[in-house]
Amino acid sequence: MSRDAKISRTTKETDINLSLNIDGQGKASINTGVAFLDHMLTLWTVHGFFDLDLKATGDLEVDAHHTVEDIGICLGKALAQALGDLSGINRFGNASVPMEETLACVSLDICNRPYLVYKVNFLTSKTGNFDTELVEEFLRAMVVNSGMTLHVQVPYGKNSHHIAEAIFKALGRAIDQATQFNPRLIGPLSSKGTL
Repeated sequence: MSRDAKISRTTKETDINLSLNIDGQGKASINTGVAFLDHMLTLWTVHGFFDLDLKATGDLEVDAHHTVEDIGICLGKALAQALGDLSGINRFGNASVPMEETLACVSLDICNRPYLVYKVNFLTSKTGNFDTELVEEFLRAMVVNSGMTLHVQVPYGKNSHHIAEAIFKALGRAIDQATQFNPRLIGPLSSKGTL
């Protein structure tokens, strides 16, 4: 069974084409016009063993907000489409990833109940020319459109680049864990019989 999705989204602010394969090899072809986001999504792809092909243009003359948020929307929709009715998957994923002085902890439930708990304090408002507040905006858009419950915590860390990098690596690993098939399962993992 192929677990992949293609999403296109065009607005007056952005134009996005995204192709995702959940059962990939960590191959990334990403060009969003936001170099730091390209780097973070490449980390997510490699550490989650997904294949992601993403091309995006946006109104970067304003700032990166619309582009980052709309990519989150598209990635969330792609995850939901690729996973279908969630039959047979582990559903829950957890990962703690260190990046030098930083530790990022991600726990998630792919359950059709979108919710984001975000306990991250960046010590700078930017890393390079990327607004660090956009990490939360990206995650919220992805969560709402994927139907995922996501908890992200960074209990300590000093370097904003390291904080973001640890988050995206942990997110990739946790989603990979949650989307793996459990051979003992028939249908979705739920006492109700549905998610």
